[in-house]
Amino acid sequence: MTRTAASPPTPTRPGQPVWEIAELFPEQGLWTEQQYLGLNTNRLVEFDNGTIEVLPLPTKTHQLIVLFLYEVLKAHITGRGMGGIVLVAPYRLRLATGRYREPDVMYLTAEQNARTGEEHADIAELVMEVISADDPDRDYVTKRRDYAQAGIPEYWIVDPVLRRISVLRLEAGQYIEHGVFMAGQVATSHRMPGFAVAVNDILSPAQ
Repeated sequence: MTRTAASPPTPTRPGQPVWEIAELFPEQGLWTEQQYLGLNTNRLVEFDNGTIEVLPLPTKTHQLIVLFLYEVLKAHITGRGMGGIVLVAPYRLRLATGRYREPDVMYLTAEQNARTGEEHADIAELVMEVISADDPDRDYVTKRRDYAQAGIPEYWIVDPVLRRISVLRLEAGQYIEHGVFMAGQVATSHRMPGFAVAVNDILSPAQ
């Protein structure tokens, strides 16, 4: 039923979403960065030039892969005495293109971490995304463009369905393949010499 100025709002019935709450927020496309950062939610929510993008809740397998990547990356930088910090979603990465992304995993050098605020980082040395089945192009296409424009030197795309890891390095403002690693192979970093992880180990939660 279409609501008119003369008709009172129809109360939401138990079991239905409280649609009236949506009217308390800006319309899609009109959000400001401050309004986005003021959201208090445990959902993954990204921001693209005034538009809010609510991402699907991660599956158990997705979370296990993310936690594995976090642990091996943290162990590597700790063991090498590299300094810096490893973070996971939903901590935000602010891009100069007017977007906020929430990488599944990202590594900040000690210098980058010193410039990082409580709500978001403005730069990262390396980001990793685990493909979600609802929209693979989000990580393969959209975020590949976003992270390249932001000047992030290395981007890992972990695909549990295709069982492959794509490691991209930034060159002349665009990502090119450092390597595409399949099951049975070892994925290596271009930016961080010595960082290498067996694809089977990364994807074992998906088996």
